[in-house]
Amino acid sequence: MFTGLIQDVGTVESLAAGTEGARMRIVTSLAAEIGDGDSVAVNGVCLTATAVDERGFATEAMNQTLAVTALGAVESGDPVNLELAMRASDRLGGHIVQGHVDGVGEVVAVDEDGFARRLRVRLPAGLLRYAIDKGSVALDGVSLTISALGEDWIEVSLIPETLQRTSLGRVEPGRKVNVESDVIAKHVERLMAPFAGKERT
Repeated sequence: MFTGLIQDVGTVESLAAGTEGARMRIVTSLAAEIGDGDSVAVNGVCLTATAVDERGFATEAMNQTLAVTALGAVESGDPVNLELAMRASDRLGGHIVQGHVDGVGEVVAVDEDGFARRLRVRLPAGLLRYAIDKGSVALDGVSLTISALGEDWIEVSLIPETLQRTSLGRVEPGRKVNVESDVIAKHVERLMAPFAGKERT
């Protein structure tokens, strides 16, 4: 489990993609805290560190992961948001993030707003129902608060700290981002589905 608080922006040092999936090596200042087999959220996608050294780690993304996330568009040299799995003793500073991406959104507008910046992201069909005003969403692994809702989009505001410490400070319209909806909303929907349309007795 993760919290959506990015610990480092790493760099994809090498990437080998083919019919079997993708293998990448990521350079990060977090290397000393990562062990073989550890879970690391890479742009919000929970991946396993397969080999670690003092400069970074190697990981693999299977075809299923590439098909349902924006990792398939990552190239060598790209920055990636990184977060290590949460310890039981850690503060839950963001919100509950599983690293299980629900879909790929598209940034459709970027607007300056004082010292902040507003991103408007078009969501895949079916995900807007999990979005509520002032609710939580993870975009490329970053825990954010929804500040506005539209017919097929959400808007989030990024403070200077987020702009500086994550890759979202570099995004422009047209950029694809990984979207993970609030897991609590998904559980509530699942639990209430049998009672939909039924009156209480």
